[in-house]
Amino acid sequence: MESDSAFVAPEGVYSVTEEHKPLQVTTHSSTTAQPIYQTRLSSITIRFPPKQPASPGLAQFLGANLTKDLKKDKEKDKEKEALVKERPLLEERSMSSSDTPEDSFSSPDPVATPDLSISTPVEHQQYKLFSHPSISATKKKSHMSRPKHNMRTTSSTFITRLHSAEGLNKTLAAKQGEVTFLFYNTGKAFLWIEVGAKVKEPLTRISFSAYPTCHDVNPSTASSERLDVVIGFNTGDLVWFDPISSRYCRLNKQGTISSSICTAVRWVPSSPTLFLVSHADGTIIVYDKEREDGLFTASIPNGLANTPHITINAHHPSPVDNGWDPLSSIFVTPPPWHPEATGRGEKGVVAKNPVSHWRLCRRGVVDFVFSPDNKYVAAISEDGCLRVIDPLAEQLVDCYASYFGSLTCVAWSPDGRFILTGGQDDLLTIFSPWEQRVVARCQGHSSFVSSVAFDESRCDGRTYRFGSVGEDNKLILWDFSSGALHRPKLLGVHHQRPSMASSISLAYRRGTGSTSQLSAPRYHPAPSRNEVSTVQPVLVKQLDADLLTSLAFLHRALVTASKAGHVRLWVRPLVMANPSPRRRHTRGTLSVTDFQP
Repeated sequence: MESDSAFVAPEGVYSVTEEHKPLQVTTHSSTTAQPIYQTRLSSITIRFPPKQPASPGLAQFLGANLTKDLKKDKEKDKEKEALVKERPLLEERSMSSSDTPEDSFSSPDPVATPDLSISTPVEHQQYKLFSHPSISATKKKSHMSRPKHNMRTTSSTFITRLHSAEGLNKTLAAKQGEVTFLFYNTGKAFLWIEVGAKVKEPLTRISFSAYPTCHDVNPSTASSERLDVVIGFNTGDLVWFDPISSRYCRLNKQGTISSSICTAVRWVPSSPTLFLVSHADGTIIVYDKEREDGLFTASIPNGLANTPHITINAHHPSPVDNGWDPLSSIFVTPPPWHPEATGRGEKGVVAKNPVSHWRLCRRGVVDFVFSPDNKYVAAISEDGCLRVIDPLAEQLVDCYASYFGSLTCVAWSPDGRFILTGGQDDLLTIFSPWEQRVVARCQGHSSFVSSVAFDESRCDGRTYRFGSVGEDNKLILWDFSSGALHRPKLLGVHHQRPSMASSISLAYRRGTGSTSQLSAPRYHPAPSRNEVSTVQPVLVKQLDADLLTSLAFLHRALVTASKAGHVRLWVRPLVMANPSPRRRHTRGTLSVTDFQP
């Protein structure tokens, strides 16, 4: 069964059922865009409504009063929506005056999977904290604007070509049930395809004058009528795009706020308007798609201009002068319209972008992901550090060093217990942020690791399945169980394992502001090889392709992509019906997410 289009895993055979090959490149053209940036993937599954009856007038003629029934149904739906919207407000009002945001955080049970059903009040509070008072008080959340400009008729030179499939509107109108869409970038093109469609041509292909480098689709606003996609570029520009209506809006136009390369973009979970963008200059910037770009200049920490790069020793962090230490804090620059800006939160101030500006380190931020409970952000950077950030307090919680070199990819386990990273040390590293330690390292790659992802359908809180691809063109599957790890002999001497009862929770280790210092150390050096358990792969598949850059697990398939834009969908050997509610989450941990109904 082994071939270039199939492989045998412990659970069965994976085989390629769909393939999207790179775009044809004309070698004689001097303006041809070569794929110098990695191909990134993002996906969304939405439910299209069933078709309406073709002739309601005939039903009325037969005696069925459908108009009254429809009105009653609409009134019931409105009442249900009102109750859903009022529920988090009532829960927030019922909180006593002695309660604080920290009181709602707790360390997860080391055995049971944390229940994410209580995250609604937290998400509402998160959206409120990031919003400007004048905006949140006057604008209704139910009203969401659409992008201003029509991409088909635009005269902008930033968009060079738009090609849509013939009869796209009719095709979308005819769809019923669940449909999975996939977005990916290659060269200067951005493509939108339907997974499992009979026609293999892209639904939309857009060519830009700049290189798309990252993108994300908002699950909280996704429907059969609209999709909110944010695309980041190597010029720092951002495009908010709705592929269904072919409308768009540019933010950070011509690098007004930051001209550094966009390395990753993520929508804030549960927010219809807010998203975060990481840049190659070591910053993460918070944007609101409803706001215009403002005049903003980020504050520069002392000594940053003279020390653009910082070298980190895995066991002894280098001392940092001039006040700011990127290993123990992030440098926050609130804009003039920020609610917490000193003496500037008055009414009448027009809120613009950015919402906030974080400087994490002196080298580039490579990627970041939200935790499944939406309370933390895990960010990796070229200085070889994994940083756990509290986005509400805009504060660094913990900083972990890699074994060697830069970190290249990151994922958070579906239950939030573990953070998985890949790096230039050819290793996958499993961190436990709640125990503040490295749990294990995974050896199997012979070159830089490009992408990691958890297989949510095969993670049950005790055993975790995840995959990785690297520049060695290896697709590797791993199974990890913390209870089955072999303890290194030197662990008891050099690194005593803290118990969950005595370890300090992430939430309780926070200070009261973005510049406060914690009594417990934030920086954790990398342990030696003798101190950490090693995980071996369960499957290694050598693929005949150019450099592999992306990996994703969908509900029914595994997706891989190469740097040149070669996308393959490998069908699963077994589709798990009715997955346990404990395994279902509203937000994935990578640029590719599979949202199940």
